[in-house]
Amino acid sequence: MGAPPRPEGIAGSHVERPVGRPRVAIIDSDRSFVQVLNNRVDRLGWQAFVHEAPPAIDDLLGLRLSAVVVDPAVVGGDPFEFIERVGREAPELALLVVSSSSSIRDRVRALHLGADDWVAKPCHPDEVAARIEAILRRARRATSRLMTAPSVSGELEIDLARFQAYVGDRSVDFTRREFEVLHLLAGASGKVLTREEIYEQVWGYRMAHGDRSVDVFVRKVRQKLEKASPEWIYIHTHFGLGYRFEPSRRSDR
Repeated sequence: MGAPPRPEGIAGSHVERPVGRPRVAIIDSDRSFVQVLNNRVDRLGWQAFVHEAPPAIDDLLGLRLSAVVVDPAVVGGDPFEFIERVGREAPELALLVVSSSSSIRDRVRALHLGADDWVAKPCHPDEVAARIEAILRRARRATSRLMTAPSVSGELEIDLARFQAYVGDRSVDFTRREFEVLHLLAGASGKVLTREEIYEQVWGYRMAHGDRSVDVFVRKVRQKLEKASPEWIYIHTHFGLGYRFEPSRRSDR
């Protein structure tokens, strides 16, 4: 089965970040925490949408949100499926998880699937609001440095406005984090980026010794690019250094 066709304003395929004040969905049943966070959001001039039970994701994305704060315990079922779908279908959202119980494995998995941050309860709602501000600020800075017009490299078109990449009319089904890795590399075309540089730009933190996240995600990006555009090589490895984006035809090698 091929990748889905390029969306043409279909609801749920991409939700543009709203112009004006940020809109935040709070999915949490802890009423005291929600009340204080809601008050803080209101003081910031933002608009909050409170859900004590998880809304349908299509309904959630239809709110044209800037950020989502979610307690996995409220989602029920498999919260990682919820995190992955929101991260995939609305990669422009700031997605922050708050939870009273978690493991390192859970937190790492959520961050890999598309969450921007994970905060352990008990936590102060002011800190949660500040973390949302920081995520949105990083997104604004990153967007201001990048071209808004789609860029074409080889057969690949990278469309920042939709957070999508295409080969012809077919979307390459990248997750949020995969797209961010690809876009960072493509934005520095011809330049070798170290693993540490990639990690700090995409994940927003200093890379821990021995962390292989960058290698894992570059491999995933490569596999999808090879499947969608088999005649081209896009990402080159510089052993001991990092990775370089520079499209070349396989027949030219």
